[in-house]
Amino acid sequence: MTDATQSGPMLAADGTPLKKSLARSLRRRKLRALALIAPLLLFVLLSFVIPIVSMLFRSVENSIVSETLPLTVIELQHWDAESGELPDEALYAAFTKDMVAAVEAKQHTRLGTRLNYEQTGMSSMFRKSGRQIKRLDVEADAPFKEKLIDIHDGWGDVETWKVIKTHAVPITNGYFLNAVDMRRTPEGAQSQPEDKQILIKLFGRTLFMSLVITGSCILLAYPISYLLANLPMRVSNLLMILVLLPFWTSLLVRTSAWKVMLQQQGVINETLVWLGLVADDARLVIINNQIGTIIAMTHILLPFMVLPMYSVMQTIPETYTRAAKSMGATNWTTFWRIYFPQSIPGIGAGSILVFILSIGYYITPEIVGGTKGVFISNRIAYHISSSLNWGLAAALGTILLAVVLLLYWVYDKIVGIDNVKLG
Repeated sequence: MTDATQSGPMLAADGTPLKKSLARSLRRRKLRALALIAPLLLFVLLSFVIPIVSMLFRSVENSIVSETLPLTVIELQHWDAESGELPDEALYAAFTKDMVAAVEAKQHTRLGTRLNYEQTGMSSMFRKSGRQIKRLDVEADAPFKEKLIDIHDGWGDVETWKVIKTHAVPITNGYFLNAVDMRRTPEGAQSQPEDKQILIKLFGRTLFMSLVITGSCILLAYPISYLLANLPMRVSNLLMILVLLPFWTSLLVRTSAWKVMLQQQGVINETLVWLGLVADDARLVIINNQIGTIIAMTHILLPFMVLPMYSVMQTIPETYTRAAKSMGATNWTTFWRIYFPQSIPGIGAGSILVFILSIGYYITPEIVGGTKGVFISNRIAYHISSSLNWGLAAALGTILLAVVLLLYWVYDKIVGIDNVKLG
């Protein structure tokens, strides 16, 4: 070889430098891999990332007041809410102009609904005022202060203007304060009245009952999984079909069946009375309370605990237990020192799965839980579908997500997420 050939770059078969050819080939492989996972990434983005980001934004977004009443918001900055006096004529004139424009754009009812979350009666006040205020001539019908008070007495109440000023900010912490039984006021964050303090209680109930349901599933699923993992394959597969059978039945049907079984004239109470275990006039109250919710949800979520446990137990070598017994260990010692530690990853996987599922359930608690067995998720569903307070629902959902992530982090620190296995 010549010196030029020795000092030049190595070439591929097509004559291009080998380094450049390898880089091009690697880039093509990456693009191919990206194209294969692109549908999955798009699905995750549309169904998971975007909804969560939208929820986080909606929990603090509050632009409707400033966008609907722009002139009023400017005038409110010059009004001292602590003076105890009504705003001046300039503010009433600005408010009238904003309301006329809002009525034409049909935005005044949405604004009233938003402010009604903070003070009851605001919605009807905006709706009633909207029907009459559009008749005013904003160029000639001064003074507006007296005319607005004639339309509705609420415009002569200082508290009305305090509410509007307090919630005129485009980004608010009001929804999060409401989610923890507090409220945003001109004086700062304050506790809600006692008759409205329910959400913190629901959060505590949700966490407590989810932990109880998870524990119940562990106690019931462990012997079932152990039996399935140690029986002959033919019998094990047959029993596994029975475990999976609830998946073939609608969740609503299963929950409704429990409602029939748990009521005082239901199958369970009738059986106990027939056996003489319970007196006819002392039937068990196991419906429309926490007990009914725990029983129904434990049954519904039990397969989600059995499957991870069974998958892990199936992989535990039988030779380990045989070796322990051959060295003189009792059945209990063999189980506790050899078998159980190897099954803990399945318990961890099933516990995370059941706990996260139970903390977000709302159909079953709604049907069998009554007022004493509902979860915070029922309140979220109520604000989304009934009260239409989506900001509060988003704040509640964000707090619930934060609690789940915090518990997940604690679990990782104590147990280690790397120890969670599905087989």
